[in-house]
Amino acid sequence: MVHALVIGGTGMLANTSLWLVGQGFHVSVIGRNEFRMESVIHQSSDPSQITPIIVDYCNIPLLQTKLRATIEQNGPIDLVIAWIHSYAGRTLESIVSEVSPCRNGPWKLFHILGSSANLSGIQENLNLPNSALYYQIQLGFIIENGHSRWLTNVEISQGVIDSIRQNRLITIVGTLQPWEKRPSSS
Repeated sequence: MVHALVIGGTGMLANTSLWLVGQGFHVSVIGRNEFRMESVIHQSSDPSQITPIIVDYCNIPLLQTKLRATIEQNGPIDLVIAWIHSYAGRTLESIVSEVSPCRNGPWKLFHILGSSANLSGIQENLNLPNSALYYQIQLGFIIENGHSRWLTNVEISQGVIDSIRQNRLITIVGTLQPWEKRPSSS
């Protein structure tokens, strides 16, 4: 069975986690909230295909321990979908250091980034092994009737799913232009 890891898979990526189960993946889902984790599991077409990983991904030693356990239980990870806040600087490299050595061949990393992220700068600063096929998904905003708004969780998940289906190296979900129309952060 193909094994996916979804970081942020109980919030804005909940529908992505559920879609992956529907596609035949075993999905290890990282989240901090047990109630939201239970909600995703109960919505799944096959709850037995979800391994919950309740952890704050900023706690690197605990994260690494839990990643090793899910790899031992469910096999090597073939696909990583990572929504990691910028304040968690070492988290992605820690995940890669656990996933990559277990793979005999290539694996995919879909890195989800915010609207102001410098995609080329982020990619240049990542130290990824040759076995990692790296994809970026940048989240923008929507303009409707002359007003802008942030993407909904459903729109974000659909954009991630579309990127996975089409193997696009760079996907923009929504729009980034005109920048001055970007919704306020409040």
